[in-house]
Amino acid sequence: MKVIKVIIFLVVLTFFNSCQTDNSAKSNGKNAPGARFDVNAFDLALITDTGSIDDKSFNQGCWEGILRYTNERFVPHKYFQPKGHATSDLLETIDQAVNEGAKVIITPSVTFEFAVYIAQDRYPNVNFILVDSVPHFGPGDSTYKTSSNTVGILFAEDQAGFLAGYAAVKDGYRQLGFFGGRAIEPVFRFGHGFIQGVEFAAEEMGLASGSVSVNYIYTGTFLPSPEAQALAASWYESGTEVIFACGGAVGKSVIAAAEKAGKKVIGVDIDQSGESPVVITSALKGLQAAVYSCIVNYYSGRFPGGRALVFSAANRGVGLPMHTSRFSSFSIDDYNKIFNELINGNIPRIEQMDNAGNPAAVPVSKTKVILQPKPDWASAIQSGQEDSSR
Repeated sequence: MKVIKVIIFLVVLTFFNSCQTDNSAKSNGKNAPGARFDVNAFDLALITDTGSIDDKSFNQGCWEGILRYTNERFVPHKYFQPKGHATSDLLETIDQAVNEGAKVIITPSVTFEFAVYIAQDRYPNVNFILVDSVPHFGPGDSTYKTSSNTVGILFAEDQAGFLAGYAAVKDGYRQLGFFGGRAIEPVFRFGHGFIQGVEFAAEEMGLASGSVSVNYIYTGTFLPSPEAQALAASWYESGTEVIFACGGAVGKSVIAAAEKAGKKVIGVDIDQSGESPVVITSALKGLQAAVYSCIVNYYSGRFPGGRALVFSAANRGVGLPMHTSRFSSFSIDDYNKIFNELINGNIPRIEQMDNAGNPAAVPVSKTKVILQPKPDWASAIQSGQEDSSR
């Protein structure tokens, strides 16, 4: 009997010491290798933009950056979906995340620029990672402020778009389309770079003037819809061979149209080759790597607050996924050659853009750009489907 009591005492003592060790490992929101945490608390929070956590775009790319870190070192993490995307809705969700214990909040898109502008001062002890923008007071205002607890992540979308357009023409496509989502600066840069890449390849190949064309539109929404699919289908029926679907989940509509028409799609933001065999490549932003690197720096005590980090060809923050691309003749050697031209600054970046993202800002002589008006159904889809898509 005494032996049994001794065994029970030792088991209880071991458990107590184990709990003490676990609690001491969690301090100041930093984690140590092998540390364990209270499952009811969390350190990292993602607040989603329009769409879901598996949107094959920004939400998913940023979430995968969190998962990459937490798969290496366990850190409690969670995502929140706002009830709407007005600034008040976003701030309400940020409040909720902070009240539940979040120490680092990742916000994936320009949609959050005003909300983070406010929240960074409201919560000086919380760190914010604002992807695709920097904190900004609002449209038409030049007030920008990135506090020491906040970092902005920007990408050279024009370079990613350039590579997509260049590769498509070098691979033999002559009738192309740019299917943009909402008319915002990152989408502008993707589109302008795409035209620049098409033109650069056409000049390099000595193609006749007007032998390459680009149908070009901003649909006004990042959401899929029957209307968007019908529009893409009409382009394919009119001869468009490949569409650069640069609009988040609206790309699902373009892919569906391409599958029916037997045509091709260029994806955006993350590698979308797994979505369908019709996706020949994707214009990548290093979303996962960018978020991951900021989280690593946070837990290492080197959070890069108070500034914007730019991910470009120079630091391999943009590119094409050549290991999964489905080109007929454009090779990895072709890719490396043009990518190095971007790294070395031999291909000038497009800096001038008007507020409407007019593609006429890109000088062309070989390429015929056909600008299409924003469809009248876009606004209704954006407002009517945002909540249901979540």
